[in-house]
Amino acid sequence: MRVFRLTLLCLAIFATTGCGRKSTGRIVGEPSAAQSPSVSTPVQSPGSSASPSQAQSPKTGQGPALDLSRLENSVRPAVIWVTMFDSSGKLLRTENAFFISGDGKFITTAHAIEGGVNAVAKMADGRIYDVSGVLTASTTLDLAVLQADVKYVPFLTLNKNPNLEPDRRVGVVGSGLAGADGAPRDVIISIRQSDRLEIAGPISSSSIGSPVVSENGEVVGVVISAGEKATVRPSNAVDSLLGQIADAKPRWPEIARAIVTPTPTPTPRPTPKPRLVYAPAPAFPSEVRSRPGGAWSGRFRLNFNARGNVTNIQVIQSTGNNVLDQSALNTLRQWKSAPGQEWAATVPVTFQSK
Repeated sequence: MRVFRLTLLCLAIFATTGCGRKSTGRIVGEPSAAQSPSVSTPVQSPGSSASPSQAQSPKTGQGPALDLSRLENSVRPAVIWVTMFDSSGKLLRTENAFFISGDGKFITTAHAIEGGVNAVAKMADGRIYDVSGVLTASTTLDLAVLQADVKYVPFLTLNKNPNLEPDRRVGVVGSGLAGADGAPRDVIISIRQSDRLEIAGPISSSSIGSPVVSENGEVVGVVISAGEKATVRPSNAVDSLLGQIADAKPRWPEIARAIVTPTPTPTPRPTPKPRLVYAPAPAFPSEVRSRPGGAWSGRFRLNFNARGNVTNIQVIQSTGNNVLDQSALNTLRQWKSAPGQEWAATVPVTFQSK
């Protein structure tokens, strides 16, 4: 009986401790470590304050991000570099521009043409066109419309009524000749006014003159200044400028011609005063009966040509004697003046008897 009780006690201890080995069993219905629930962050209800990381996140702008690859393919072929030269052929500056019509009209800034008397338009594919001149320009808007000597080029469409509210996404597309500086960029409008927009930068100076386009590639503005807060002239300002060139002919403005060194003009010499070189006095006709101390006076108008010859005589006041008048006319027709110019003179003639 004692042996049996000892055996049962040993079996009980073995069952409880496993004879020194750790049990791998588990209670049915108890979750395993893999199935144990994880701690999750509670979802904030509307109106609750944002987390610090959410409060510091930057603005993303209205609408989805722009398809920059598509804008590059559709917009960039019409974006060019305009290179300006002075009267001596020296390079003044190079700036972005873009064609706005298939016949070669293009938009750039007004300060891009300052001092220029010649220019070329360079396309990203290597084509180069002469610029015929300026069609119109506005220093107030800092915009200019020029004409390139082309038959047909790709061009951009102007959005005349863009909905450009602040926080709107737009694209800036520079010339492919500008390398990385001309790469399309997705930017956001920060300020909107009637005649200007402001976009969050930074925008480099290499982007001045570039078109600002919507998601479908229409022009909504032109970059006219660079920096952290770049200025854009909206498309309605561009449209008003285009309205001024219906019959305009391309030419270089007077401000450009003013810097050309003028050919020295010789100081004009004063025109010498007319002078008589032959002026005989009329003879007293012998057939005129005269009394001692008598006098007959008349006045005659003589016209001389540039060669100094008398071309016409007019009797202003007769002497009162036809014979004396005729004697005066015959003599005055022989007068000569120094060559040089046409002129006229009134000559008094007096016949005096002795």
